[in-house]
Amino acid sequence: MSALEGIRVLEVASWTFVPAAGAILADWGADVIKIEHPETGDPQRALMTSGLLGPDGGSLINFMIEQPNRSKRSIGIDIGTPEGHALLLRLVKDADVFLTNFLPPARKKLGIDVDEIRAANPKIIYVRGHGQGANGPDADRGAYDAAAFWSRGGIADSLSPADRAYPISQGPGFGDLVGAQTIAGGIAAALFKRERSGEGSVVDVSLLHTAMWLLSFGIVASDTLGIELKTGGGKRSETPNPLVGFYKTGDDRYLTLVMLQSDRYWEELCNAIGLSALVKDERFIDASARQKNAAACVAALDEAFAGKTLSEWKEILANIEGVWAPVQSQLELLQDPQAIENQYVMDVMAQDGQRSFKLVTSPVRFNDTPPTMTAAPELGQHTEEFLLELGLEWEEIEAYKASGAIT
Repeated sequence: MSALEGIRVLEVASWTFVPAAGAILADWGADVIKIEHPETGDPQRALMTSGLLGPDGGSLINFMIEQPNRSKRSIGIDIGTPEGHALLLRLVKDADVFLTNFLPPARKKLGIDVDEIRAANPKIIYVRGHGQGANGPDADRGAYDAAAFWSRGGIADSLSPADRAYPISQGPGFGDLVGAQTIAGGIAAALFKRERSGEGSVVDVSLLHTAMWLLSFGIVASDTLGIELKTGGGKRSETPNPLVGFYKTGDDRYLTLVMLQSDRYWEELCNAIGLSALVKDERFIDASARQKNAAACVAALDEAFAGKTLSEWKEILANIEGVWAPVQSQLELLQDPQAIENQYVMDVMAQDGQRSFKLVTSPVRFNDTPPTMTAAPELGQHTEEFLLELGLEWEEIEAYKASGAIT
């Protein structure tokens, strides 16, 4: 039995932040019903350029819709019409979770704010994804993760070198996907509370808060120490621990050492990389000495690692106890043996049944069992099927169609 089997989620949301949370819940076994406008749908469906071709010359899989919307069912309802709104409330009565990222004015206008939804189902868990939070002067303002998470949330400033002309940009959906995992965890906790108490909760997650949580050590240090701890700040030659940091290999690749207990791993590392003569060198005899002589220590490690390729270092360092890792590209992750063995990426059959493509699974695994995933639904693909499941008669469905409430 899946962790959320029997749980029904109504998703009235678009783009990535909140829909990706729905995808995680679907990975965990929930029945996620994506409510979309019957004509325009989720605007992310049209985000990719029409006619863009894949590497095989065929039309490109719309990965921007597939990754955050796999394994859902799509219902085309115009909830802005009286008939569509009434139908939505019928769906709410049988749902466990209502998931939205619509802004407060839109929620009020469409009659989907917490009071209206709770009137139809008092025990439903009502979940809101925000840019800047539920309160404050910017609560009604829209946001994307590049704005609220990456820029306003301090991530860009933290990661960008001081001598860089412009701050570093984030990759697509970077903050959205972190926030989505946070939303999913909040929903799981709310479901547990309802199981114990019978009470539904209102769950709020914002992109700004998510970023601040990720930077919480630095933010607290800024307050208590009066200094900012920049991510990746400082010169390599002035590091307090040369066994933590990046080193370039002979083929211009990089690996990273993360040996926080440097006294424990110094001898092992030196023996592995051909620097046995430095094990008893007074300049590097312990952590304190290595900190005082960091420039010389880093230089010695630089010279050693530059002597072999990354592939060679992978073999040499494969069985040492100290923690290290290659700096990998996204393409290399597809071939990472750990990612393959644990099925962190899985093949999914496209809706046309003619080809498959890969999607990344959500990062929580229950009972060592990977999720069952299907391709993202076409707009309104399951409207009739789902309404029949709810017990509506064909005459009712045809009446909804005639009113323009559904596709």
